[in-house]
Amino acid sequence: MSGLLAGKRLLVTGVITDASIAFNVAKVAQENGATVVLTGFGRLSLVERIAKRLPEAAPVIELDVTNQEHLAGLADKVREHVDGLDGVVHSIGFAPQSCLGGGFLDAPWEDVATALQVSTFSYKSLATAALPLMSSGGSIVGLTFDATKAWPVYDWMGVAKAGLESANRYLALHLGKHGIRSNLVSAGPLRTMAAKSIPGFEQFEDAWSERAPLGWDLTDTEPTARAICALLSDWFPATTGEMVHVDGGYHALGA
Repeated sequence: MSGLLAGKRLLVTGVITDASIAFNVAKVAQENGATVVLTGFGRLSLVERIAKRLPEAAPVIELDVTNQEHLAGLADKVREHVDGLDGVVHSIGFAPQSCLGGGFLDAPWEDVATALQVSTFSYKSLATAALPLMSSGGSIVGLTFDATKAWPVYDWMGVAKAGLESANRYLALHLGKHGIRSNLVSAGPLRTMAAKSIPGFEQFEDAWSERAPLGWDLTDTEPTARAICALLSDWFPATTGEMVHVDGGYHALGA
C-alpha cells in the first residue's frame, strides 16, 4: 500500500456526520494508506452508519472521554481491531449552552467545568489512554480554534481552547521522552455540527470569507484534514508542541 500514511494505524475521534472534520481526516487517511479505527459517543449506530461511507468501512468503538471505565478499557478495545497505534486524532469538544453565545458573565461553574473536562482535559485523558498502544514516532493531533484572541459568542469554549493549547504544550513536554509528538491544527470557521450549536457563530463567516488572504470555504474541511494527516505522518519528525493554522491566513492579519 502506498501513500503518506502507508501502514499507519490511526484512532480518530469525533466523527458525527460526513460533514465533520474528523470524517474527512479518516477519509484522507485511508486514501493515503492508513488503517482507521473510529470512536463514537451517544448515538453509536449513527456513527457506525457514517463509518460505512468511508472508502473502507471502519470499526467504531464507544468512548465517552469523561468515563474512566471507557478510558481504562480503550487499549483493549482498540487491540480487537489493530495491534497498536501510530496516531491519534482528538476532535472532541462540548460546552453547555450557558457557556456560549454571549453569556460569559453568567455561566455557572458546573457548566464551565463540563466544558473544560470535555474540551480540554480530555486531550490528556485520550493521550494517556492510548499511550500503551503507541511507540516512538507516534503522533497525537488535536483541533482548536485559535484561542490567542477573545471571539464574540465563543465565550467559555474559547477559554477551554486556550487550555487545550496549553495542554498541548505540556503533552509535548511529557510525551517527548516516549518519542511521541503532540500538535494542534487551528482551523478557520467551518459549517460543522459543532459550529451550528454555537449561537451567533455566523458572525465569523463573512469576515473570514472576505478577509482571509487565501480566501476561505466555509464548507470545505479537506484542507484541515490534510494538515492533520501531514502531522500524523513521518514528515514532521521533529515538530511537537506546535499549533498549525489552516485558516486561509486570517490569523496573520491585524484586527
